[in-house]
Amino acid sequence: MPPIEITSLDHPGIALFSTLTEAQLRHRIEPEKGIFIAESPKVIRVALSAGYQPVALLCEKKHIEGDARDIIKMCEEQNADFPVYTGDRELLSALTGYTLTRGVLCAMRRPAPPSVEEVCKEARRVVVIHGVVDTTNIGAIFRSAAALGIDGVLLTRDSCDPYNRRAVRVSMGSVFLVPWTWLDESVNILHQWGFKTVSMALTDDSVSIDDEQLIQEERLAIVMGTEGDGLPHEVVAQTDYVARIPMSHQVDSLNVAAAAAVAFWQLRDRHGK
Repeated sequence: MPPIEITSLDHPGIALFSTLTEAQLRHRIEPEKGIFIAESPKVIRVALSAGYQPVALLCEKKHIEGDARDIIKMCEEQNADFPVYTGDRELLSALTGYTLTRGVLCAMRRPAPPSVEEVCKEARRVVVIHGVVDTTNIGAIFRSAAALGIDGVLLTRDSCDPYNRRAVRVSMGSVFLVPWTWLDESVNILHQWGFKTVSMALTDDSVSIDDEQLIQEERLAIVMGTEGDGLPHEVVAQTDYVARIPMSHQVDSLNVAAAAAVAFWQLRDRHGK
């Protein structure tokens, strides 16, 4: 299918790139699955390689035979009628409300999330993200999780959607590489798959993150809290351990994304993986 040149901001078929909010993308276009937007050629390639289904592409003219060329080919192999919308940089920026990263956006189908059991049953290390709402932090946590051996991610419903456009971009596509789903139950449910749980929190009885017993746990779920207030007391009380990162210069905490990276490395699986 030849590229479709956009000449106005109300061109048919491009609403998913412009006027729809993140919530509408999740529910309005295809309620049973929804849509998300992947931004930049590298991130889109990761999604396609991971099996995500493309819906439509929006890119600057110069990228048709440039950065987007192989992406378009990959998409058309899945669907010969795959639409590619293109236009000048200024028009596309006016359409989306921001300057496109590397000039390419791809709308993709949102897969049905797996069950908690599917994420956990073969995992040795998972992270529970509790109430983290910042898109940059979510993306950074996923990137660290993929790089540092976390097998699965569980998020409470009050956390940011990992398929948020900015979260996807910050993660560099890692949200497509690490299995994740929503956790609607207490963290205690993880015990049925053999996990011990550890809250990352500052309490009177917290142990250092390099505690030998903690490090040697075969299956461990690391629970990370919000950017401001950390984990609720009732969540901390439910976990088997409470751990802290030793710090200097009277600093009492790290940004949640930085703390997650430290925790993932220190508490990595040491039982053969």
